[in-house]
Amino acid sequence: QVQVVESGGGLVQAGGSLRLSCAASGRTFSSSAVGWFRQTPAKEREFVATITWSGGSIRYADSVKGRFTISRDFAKNTVYLQMNSLKPEDTAVYYCAARPNYGSGSDDPMSYTYWGQGTQVTVSS
Repeated sequence: QVQVVESGGGLVQAGGSLRLSCAASGRTFSSSAVGWFRQTPAKEREFVATITWSGGSIRYADSVKGRFTISRDFAKNTVYLQMNSLKPEDTAVYYCAARPNYGSGSDDPMSYTYWGQGTQVTVSS
């Protein structure tokens, strides 16, 4: 069993930065791929970034490539999403999800088993 909790959201001006954290409990998190997704009321849940259990493979959505960085700290059992050069269109609730058992990173939310409650990111123009 894995429980994940996101934090770090908030209100920021366009061009600013935020760092989201995904803290997890449970031994299987270290062997889980982790994905970040985001959702607005007008859109379906959208893939943002994913990192494999080892950290050896990372993928980003085209819309955030070059601006966002996903990383993981095994000692802290935490995955981070560093978001730079934020735009108003990045405004959404951001979710962290875990895919256990050495699963590969995926851009399909249906591939993930454990989800956090989400953290709101609002970017003002």
